[in-house]
Amino acid sequence: MLRLKQKFDLHRDVVTDLRRKEASICRVTEYSEAVDALILNIESDGGIIYSWKGATGTTRIGKYDSKTKLNKLLYTFDKQVFVSSCSLNKEETLLAVSLAQNTSVEEHLKPISKCLTLLIEIHPINNTKVLKAVDCRVKVQFLHQETDRKSVLESHLLLFTEDGYVDLYHVMLIKHEGYRVVMANPERLSRTAERIVEDFCWVQWDGCTQRLYYLTLKDKFLLRCVQFYPTTNCETVLELLLELPANPFSAVRFVNLGFDHYHHEKPEQELVRMCVFTNQIGSMCVCYSQPLKDKHELIYTLVLVNKDCSKKFRVSLGGNERPQTSSHFHPLFIPIGYYVVVYLHGHFLHCINTRQQEMLCYSLFLSGSDASLDLQCRWANVVVLHAEEQPCGCLLDLTSGTTHTAELNPAHLLQILRSDARSRRPGRKTDLQRLAALHCLLVYMGNDPKLQLKVIEWLCDDGNATESFDHIQEFILASLYRIGYDKSLGLDKVLPYSSVFEKKEVPASLSEVPGVFCLPELHIEPVFTGKARGLLGFWSELQWNTERTKYLDAIPNPRYRSSHIQGDWEKLRSERRPSSHMNHIEENTKKVLSVVNTWCLDKKLVPLFQEEDHEQRMLIGLTVDKLREHLNRHLPRLGKKKTDSLVVNYVAKLLELIRHMLESAWLKHKLGPRVLCLTQQGSPAEWSVFHFMFRILESTRGLCLPLPPGYHTLLAVFAVRCLPRSTFLQYIDQGILQLTETFVSRLMTDLDNSDANERLKFSILKRLPEPMEQRIFHMWDHPVSSASISRDYVRALLEKRNKNKEFALSFRDKPGFRPEFLPLTHLAKILSDIEAQALNPFEEQENVDARFVEETSLMQTLVLLGYEGK
Repeated sequence: MLRLKQKFDLHRDVVTDLRRKEASICRVTEYSEAVDALILNIESDGGIIYSWKGATGTTRIGKYDSKTKLNKLLYTFDKQVFVSSCSLNKEETLLAVSLAQNTSVEEHLKPISKCLTLLIEIHPINNTKVLKAVDCRVKVQFLHQETDRKSVLESHLLLFTEDGYVDLYHVMLIKHEGYRVVMANPERLSRTAERIVEDFCWVQWDGCTQRLYYLTLKDKFLLRCVQFYPTTNCETVLELLLELPANPFSAVRFVNLGFDHYHHEKPEQELVRMCVFTNQIGSMCVCYSQPLKDKHELIYTLVLVNKDCSKKFRVSLGGNERPQTSSHFHPLFIPIGYYVVVYLHGHFLHCINTRQQEMLCYSLFLSGSDASLDLQCRWANVVVLHAEEQPCGCLLDLTSGTTHTAELNPAHLLQILRSDARSRRPGRKTDLQRLAALHCLLVYMGNDPKLQLKVIEWLCDDGNATESFDHIQEFILASLYRIGYDKSLGLDKVLPYSSVFEKKEVPASLSEVPGVFCLPELHIEPVFTGKARGLLGFWSELQWNTERTKYLDAIPNPRYRSSHIQGDWEKLRSERRPSSHMNHIEENTKKVLSVVNTWCLDKKLVPLFQEEDHEQRMLIGLTVDKLREHLNRHLPRLGKKKTDSLVVNYVAKLLELIRHMLESAWLKHKLGPRVLCLTQQGSPAEWSVFHFMFRILESTRGLCLPLPPGYHTLLAVFAVRCLPRSTFLQYIDQGILQLTETFVSRLMTDLDNSDANERLKFSILKRLPEPMEQRIFHMWDHPVSSASISRDYVRALLEKRNKNKEFALSFRDKPGFRPEFLPLTHLAKILSDIEAQALNPFEEQENVDARFVEETSLMQTLVLLGYEGK
């Protein structure tokens, strides 16, 4: 499920280089002694701080630059020391080190502190200042603020103690001889210390965002966040109450504050393991886990601050699957984009979708062999590195000193899709897993066109859709959702992303995960502080997203549902006269089609967007109108211009998705222009494409979504080629197929007038509305069409005669008039006189027989007078 890629290897990237340098110091060709390098810290710029024992028995500290792939010696102690914490300032002029004192037998009776914290000038003179000498662990971490100043003559150091307080040191620097950077007043450093936190039992540092999270206990456990600004000021910006068991930590817990190789923690004594993840567009997730006493179940909680909810999961580990050690009861929380992967080695992997968190079916749960990660190490020694700007999670194996990026594996997700949910073979995947995998591929990984093409191929091949969900509907809605969610997190609650919500009742196969129990959602109450300075950037987005979520949760139906416009669509179709509303709808359609045309100037493979389709144009414009209205009502903050652009692109992308699906099917089955010929029978490949188009039609009708103009024409062409004639006509009568003027005109002209084709044409004509029927008669070279044209012509002339009262007959004054048969003569003269003043409807018409028109007129007169039987 997860794909691991090695990013850093301590032996490959560091130890090999150290061996070469130590050999040069010892003046040997090869340094044979072991180089026990240990990773101490990873700074926010990606630099890795490490220590090792040198050839002369001294301890040295170096840095590996992840950008240049080079190693640099920072400092050498004059003896062997035990470095438990280390940090380097951004300018690489100061080094803060916390040393664990020697506890050997000969040193045991000496009155020394257990921990000594030093501030060292790296160059040029290596002055050292003692910051702390205490009997508890101390962690050090420099701030790395972004600043516009070219030369920074100050550094700021955070000092964390196991006693539960945090101090901030402001270190002023000065320049000597133009390049020497030293501490200005080292003897006054203790006076510059500022107490930031008074009491904590758990603390996490996020170097990329310069944020400090800590947990304190008042009446309840309270999580607070301190934000550090480039101006070196800081303030508490968030407070959040958490429901935790009593005494959750056996000792103070440090997260993201380096790695202490001389302090052996006892994870089996911890009731809770906890971490905080954030995303720069305004999401925040607090994760913590706790095993139950019987050690056969695990409880973990995700507090989604921007979603204003808390999700608690209880997973059964199986009665016979007892973990090897107690430390295995705590899972790893791995952030991958907006997914949080909860991984318990040897038991399960739960990939939780924090954006579509309403139902379990959008999060993927795997167990057994499917949940194994290919990382050969003891999982108790694996830690997760936190970095907000990294879309992939990063794992560090402290034993081997290797880091791996963890990302979702698209090949595995595609394999889940292609597995048959109805199969009884071992390893089969459920509908719930397939739905979760599909959303991960389309929304999270949807920017990859090759991956999207593979999903479309699966749609083409998977003809038997499950009863749980419609695959094509999910493809359309999830793909459309992707173009909007990264604009603003507020769109999560108002844009549709799944057709499951359109169902009256969610199927049981999508609402339950075997072995996983989700407790009811609990609303949380985050408190945003720092009003005096004003919340900016991430905190402004997080606060707005949280408030908007609370508002949307309090109103009915905040999510747009396209099927709800069915009534407006039927009403609009019944309108016959142009109106201002219809003109507005048409303007919306023009905007959408103009965007589609700019996207696809070179795509001519499938004949879409090449004809007028009045009904689909109305539905396109109506969809734009209703979606715009919905967004303006619930997200006014977006603004008119951004909302209009979003809506137009949303509907244009819908039409483009359908075109893309058809083109993929076209290429898959190697179809060419010959498929548009109505005189040939359809091949098996054409039948497959027709079946796929029919599934698209059903899916879009179920959601009342528009289709590209020309879709119904293309579908009718395939239907004529692939279906028996009787079935084809039944599809028309049931409203499944629509007869477009383009299709019928081609049918009349391309098919000859054989008996079978005549019967088909007559059947089609009987099913056409009258205006279209009259236009089609002019295209068919047949006596029936000529008769119809004649009748319509006579009727039009007589109607005009009745309206023209002042018209007078002139035949009585003409010589040679013989009233042989007065009714017929009278009619003929009227027609002759009117015709002289009217346009000839048969001009430029090749298929009109004038003699036949005269005979038809006479026959019609005889019929009207009752003489046809005499």
